[in-house]
Amino acid sequence: MLKLLIAVVFVAILCSLLLGAFFLVKDPSSSTRLLTSLKTRILLTLLLVGLLLFGFTQGQLGT
Repeated sequence: MLKLLIAVVFVAILCSLLLGAFFLVKDPSSSTRLLTSLKTRILLTLLLVGLLLFGFTQGQLGT
């Protein structure tokens, strides 16, 4: 279950990255959607690191 959650968060990070690239190219300079995408990506990355740390400390990930 934890591995599936980690995979879902990773895919969400990739989607946020693609949306950020799209906003960077297409949005006007006054738009805040790029900043929102960056904030979302940072929060998702922190969540992913937390899940990985939890998985390793609980013995659910690794060897």
